[in-house]
Amino acid sequence: MTTVLVVTGGEAVPTPTSADLPDADIVIAADSGLDHARLLGLEPTMIVGDFDSASPESVTSFEGPIERHPAEKDATDLELALAAAVSHDPARIVVVGGYGGRLDHFLANALVLTTVPPGTEVEWRVGPATVHLVRDTVTISGQIGATVSLVPVGGDAEGVRTSGLRWQLANERLPSGGTRGVSNVFADSSATISVESGALLVVLPGPE
Repeated sequence: MTTVLVVTGGEAVPTPTSADLPDADIVIAADSGLDHARLLGLEPTMIVGDFDSASPESVTSFEGPIERHPAEKDATDLELALAAAVSHDPARIVVVGGYGGRLDHFLANALVLTTVPPGTEVEWRVGPATVHLVRDTVTISGQIGATVSLVPVGGDAEGVRTSGLRWQLANERLPSGGTRGVSNVFADSSATISVESGALLVVLPGPE
């Protein structure tokens, strides 16, 4: 079961976000994610991007494979790094970083998670939050009373079922653009969310 860790740019990764990172078989850094990875004590397997924001010293000292792209390109560094991750046919991809800076980049980072093909578990550690891309079923842990939101992405989410949350859903539809799934809370220390078709971003915002 291959796990790929993708470290991307943005603000420095806060300690709660980086705690308990999985043991990864492959670590890919997207541009300035190289600097963030090294701050986390990680040495990437490869680096990807146009390297307009990584420190030149970090790039020069890197001894592994470099997938270099022009600054004028049709995909963000994170999308390119995710494509590199997918090429390894992983069972799990964990993205770290991508918080802060421009709103358009932040929204694009959330949506680009859906470019990962179905069948791969996708998790995003961003700022104080953790986000899971769900196309089938996920079980998550949290403190009772903590907030969790279900956000449909890429279209309607059909056949949504939950357990362990205060407001349960039983084979229901969450329409794209709707906010019904926002601000649910844990009723137990773990919760299970499943969807029959479509996709959800299950967001644990972190400490309030």
